[in-house]
Amino acid sequence: QVQLRESGGGLVQAGGSLRLSCAASGRTISNYAMGWFRQAPGKEREFVAASRWSGGITSYADSVKGRFSISRENAKNTVYLQMNSLKPEDTAVYYCAADNTMVVVTNPAGYDYWGQGTQVTVSS
Repeated sequence: QVQLRESGGGLVQAGGSLRLSCAASGRTISNYAMGWFRQAPGKEREFVAASRWSGGITSYADSVKGRFSISRENAKNTVYLQMNSLKPEDTAVYYCAADNTMVVVTNPAGYDYWGQGTQVTVSS
């Protein structure tokens, strides 16, 4: 079992930055694919970013390309999402996810483990 805990959310003005952290426990995530998803009120959960187990291959939603960056620090069992140039439409609950696979996973159905989420609110 893998337990995931997100942190770093909050309220920020448009154009600002936040860095989300996802700390894993229970098992080392060095061999896990990791992803970030978000869900706004009344909308379905959507893919944001994902990283292959080794971190060498990443994938981003078109809406965040060039603004968000996923990284991982396997020695700390932690994954990060650096979010720059935030927009009001980025407002959502952000979730971290993990799956024991060696490929990049962008479909939420492909993940076995999820965190509880952290709220990100971007004011205009």
